[in-house]
Amino acid sequence: MGRCVRLAALVVCFALVSSTASVASPEHPRVVRANPANFTPRVVPDSVVGHPHVDAFSRSGGVVYAGGTFRTVRNAAGTRTYRRQHVMAFDASTGAVHSFAPRVDGPVWSVQAVGKPVYLGGSFRNVNGVRRPGLVKVDARTGKVRRRFNAGFDGGRVNEIHRVGRRLVVGGSIPGALVALKPRTGRNTGYLRLRVRGEITGSWGRTAVYHFAVSPDGKRLVAVGNFTMVAGKSRKRAFMVRLGKRSRLARWYYKAFRKPCSSTDARRVAYLQDVDFSPHGGYFVVVSTGQISRRGELGETVCDAAARFETDVRHPRRPTWINYTGGDSVWSVAVTGAAVYVQGHFTWLNNAGGYQGHPVNTAVRRRGIGAINSRTGKALGWNPDKPARIGGKDFMVTGKGLWVGSDSQRFNGEPRRGVAFAPL
Repeated sequence: MGRCVRLAALVVCFALVSSTASVASPEHPRVVRANPANFTPRVVPDSVVGHPHVDAFSRSGGVVYAGGTFRTVRNAAGTRTYRRQHVMAFDASTGAVHSFAPRVDGPVWSVQAVGKPVYLGGSFRNVNGVRRPGLVKVDARTGKVRRRFNAGFDGGRVNEIHRVGRRLVVGGSIPGALVALKPRTGRNTGYLRLRVRGEITGSWGRTAVYHFAVSPDGKRLVAVGNFTMVAGKSRKRAFMVRLGKRSRLARWYYKAFRKPCSSTDARRVAYLQDVDFSPHGGYFVVVSTGQISRRGELGETVCDAAARFETDVRHPRRPTWINYTGGDSVWSVAVTGAAVYVQGHFTWLNNAGGYQGHPVNTAVRRRGIGAINSRTGKALGWNPDKPARIGGKDFMVTGKGLWVGSDSQRFNGEPRRGVAFAPL
């Protein structure tokens, strides 16, 4: 999942976070437009991938790198088609598709572009015929594998990559679940010795970090996923780490994350899906699946919802606010200050106590995507309407607007399969 940092924030945190790191969304003065840009390329169905989607973004200079599950890409005009195996690169201003075309044999779930190299994470095993299960470093222009880099993973899935200072922090269903690697070689630095363990009872898959976010000053990391213990402490579904000369588990925890949502579907049991810090780091927002909250737990459990937490409140009794969809998943979040953007497979926001077929009278219709007031927790008027099959898995915020990656075919009524850009 990639996010860009504005220059002012980099000056403040230069000692801890390198100028190539992507650690938080930049601040926006207002909500982005609902009318998308016309230049973005699209992923299209073919005989191999019938339902293509884009699940990860990163940007380096004027180039956007996008990963997901797709094999065919078409330019905005529909005049040219390109073969791209689960990753592509295109111009951030014109949408022109670049020649960058590494051959990846499985889905790409995370991308981190850091100058000349690009790191790809996912469920693949080989890239350009070179064995690199789950994580690979390639040349940003040619797509050639940088062979010196080898994390040595033997299977598993990499869900998130961030360059934080001199380390490459990687999360997924990999040994350790959350590790800090050397960017040149892929060797484990040993910086994150957190002993992330356990799986939520009844959940799908093994111990995993689904996503994590790093505060703009580089001092804290919040992770969500399928685990029960971190550094010997009970931490179901979420934990916070203090980052300094040494890393250590923070005292922050919300005890209601120990409670289940109403779904017993194995893929929804470990329900927290994504997290993002505010541009100034004072709060962060988590989003979830899990089906509706159980009776009597509204305002407490975060099920099919987005919830704000204050960074410095160690043991919150309740989130600052929770915005419920009323029964369908929220997969990704981006916080710009002007708004909290959420996307997934939902039809409503402001739907506490309702469910998808029967919204309460406070609910507002927001198909697949919406914006929430960061202060009040109520839905804003922004409503581009983006029907989704499963739902979008990544945002990328830049100083010019909001990139949206998903499986949706349309954005505000216009064809934008996989990729849309909402400008400021």
